[in-house]
Amino acid sequence: MSATTVELPLTTTLGRQSPDWVRISYASALALRFRSGRFTQPFDFGGINLLLSYDRGCLSDCGYCGLARNRPGGYEEKSFIRVDWPLVETDELVRRLVRHEDKLTRLCISMVTHGRAYPDTLDIAGRITSSVATPLSLLVAPPTLNEARLRAFRDAGADMIGIGLDAVTEDLFRALRSDVPKGGLKWSQYWQIVDAARAIFGAWKVNCHTLVGLGENDADLMGIFARLLDRQIFAYLFCFNPEPDSRMGDLPKTSLQRWRRIQLAKFLLEERGVAAEQFRYDDTGALVRIHAPRELVDEAVTDGHAFMTNGCPSSGGEPGCTRPMGSWRPTEAPRDFPWRPAGAELDQIRAVLNLDGLVRPGPGPSRPPELCAPPAAGRVPE
Repeated sequence: MSATTVELPLTTTLGRQSPDWVRISYASALALRFRSGRFTQPFDFGGINLLLSYDRGCLSDCGYCGLARNRPGGYEEKSFIRVDWPLVETDELVRRLVRHEDKLTRLCISMVTHGRAYPDTLDIAGRITSSVATPLSLLVAPPTLNEARLRAFRDAGADMIGIGLDAVTEDLFRALRSDVPKGGLKWSQYWQIVDAARAIFGAWKVNCHTLVGLGENDADLMGIFARLLDRQIFAYLFCFNPEPDSRMGDLPKTSLQRWRRIQLAKFLLEERGVAAEQFRYDDTGALVRIHAPRELVDEAVTDGHAFMTNGCPSSGGEPGCTRPMGSWRPTEAPRDFPWRPAGAELDQIRAVLNLDGLVRPGPGPSRPPELCAPPAAGRVPE
């Protein structure tokens, strides 16, 4: 994307809170003409992301999050995944959703940990689903929920539930989200909501967000991918992007090679049926070998979808939520592509992966196609 060229009036005045006001991602503001600007590479974009907004902000204090309670600055000044989230009036937002509905692919409301988060999300969901038919996801805050509230979300028209697990081990979750100055989030509670959502919304209608770069190793990541795959729950992959002034703001971003190899390994496991035992790790848990037919791996790389954003699909099955700039800045090469990479982009991906050093001969897929994950990039199978 380019920098904003013209800014339309957008308020960040205290007291203008959800449900009557919400924040929207910078890309969503461009798509709905709240802001004037353009994407540096033209592509179809229709995944609109909303974020609840309160004077006191999110009451959790996750060590890596831009919205963390103890991060300096007012809530209205804080970024989320290093992206600006302008504040807009909810009813005006809905009017613009109606106006641009033919270009919309997926809508998502992100909750925060706050006492009003559940009723306000229910309110906003109802305003949206009564006006537009674009599928709606909810990225929920487990501390605010129970089974009855999840059913109410389903009845209000939400068709997918996301849970921001982020940390992929209990010890890491506790260190970054529980045992922190204003923490208290519970690993067990998050999994209770995962289980309840899976029971209520069904197979492949629940997703867990996972972050690469919080201190986990590759074996940890692949283990959680396999666990969720067996439950018919999507694992959505995000790259840790240090937020300035957060407690983890000075830590480095995951290396591009590690990121690309995890993207590829996840894709082979979930969508190409490669068994978990075919991925080998060193003593630190780093992925060092994939034992699989080279032609299978080459085909997966050339296909390109392994390196696209994991996101909820549109009603037609095409990519719905692509989160441009969620893991990278406009001046950087995309980490997860909102379009299908090709040409020079694939050449760069192959060079970073160093497949000659990574891949060794091994068996083909062992997981039956019917037990593989549907396309996580939300595409229609070719």
